[in-house]
Amino acid sequence: MTYRTLGRTGVKVSPLCLGTMMFGAYGNPDHDDSIRVIHRALDAGINFIDTADVYSQGESEEIVGKALAGGRRDDVVLATKFHGRLGDDPNQAGNSRRWIIREVENSLRRLRTDWIDLYQVHRPEPETDLDETLGALTDLVRQGKIRYIGTSTFLPSQIVEAQWVAERRQRERPVTEQPPYSLLARAVEREVLPLAEQYGIGVLPWSPLAGGWLSGRYRRGEEPGTVSSRAARQPARHDQALPENARKLEATYALTELADQAGLSLIHLALAFVLEHPAVSSVIIGPRTFEHLEAALGSDKISLSQEVLDRIDEIVPPGTTINQADAGYQPPAIENARLRRRSLS
Repeated sequence: MTYRTLGRTGVKVSPLCLGTMMFGAYGNPDHDDSIRVIHRALDAGINFIDTADVYSQGESEEIVGKALAGGRRDDVVLATKFHGRLGDDPNQAGNSRRWIIREVENSLRRLRTDWIDLYQVHRPEPETDLDETLGALTDLVRQGKIRYIGTSTFLPSQIVEAQWVAERRQRERPVTEQPPYSLLARAVEREVLPLAEQYGIGVLPWSPLAGGWLSGRYRRGEEPGTVSSRAARQPARHDQALPENARKLEATYALTELADQAGLSLIHLALAFVLEHPAVSSVIIGPRTFEHLEAALGSDKISLSQEVLDRIDEIVPPGTTINQADAGYQPPAIENARLRRRSLS
């Protein structure tokens, strides 16, 4: 496997990063089976693992900790995230110093490690001063509990603000960003990816298969062999009765036909496309089973022709996200009408 540099950190990571959201109650509840999948990924040359405290309410981190026990930890670049709610207490979530200092200890315990290589802010939180968050993370770097800090699904303005605050306040700066990016969700090509290149930020795209749309299950004229469990959990992204998802389905059909013509699986086409962008350091794959992992392996060795890339641009134009539900984050000013209307304030 040819390794890439994580942004400008000098750390070498595999082009495929093993995402572990599907290990635990939300996906594969069998710990031993999940550990075997992790070990297979490591044996295949993957040295980068991404998890989060909120995945199966900490269970995913526990599984990763078990898998890395016995001498494998030192060879892995280990990333996790904080922000999501982990209890009924109003302070058991978010980006405050109080929660970060408490939750990093919980993640270290679940992961069975003394340090986390990359500790990421899972989502923005506009009501919390960004300096509050970066200050806490800077202290953790200086204590040796984390090595680097990153962000996930930040808006372009928030990415720039984080760099500005770090410089002006002498904080550790985020060295990675984890945005949604796929053949069907290309909005980050407009600003996020160019900004990442400008500031030397490593990009770790999540959902490169668009939540299962690009797994190969959809073919024109055929019923899908299996129904995604995500459909019930995330109807805005998967309900095909919605016009935006109907458009996604048509694009998926066209991309599947293009993959066939190129002699590739749709999964390989989708992953190779994301890896093609020069800002991308590593793409996060999220297998639940051995079969899912095996289907993704080898995609980092594929080079797409200019003809194939041009055809992709025709199907889904650059910078286009067909369904905004795939953006992963909506600013409060969009979600809350009170922030847009004087009459409601």
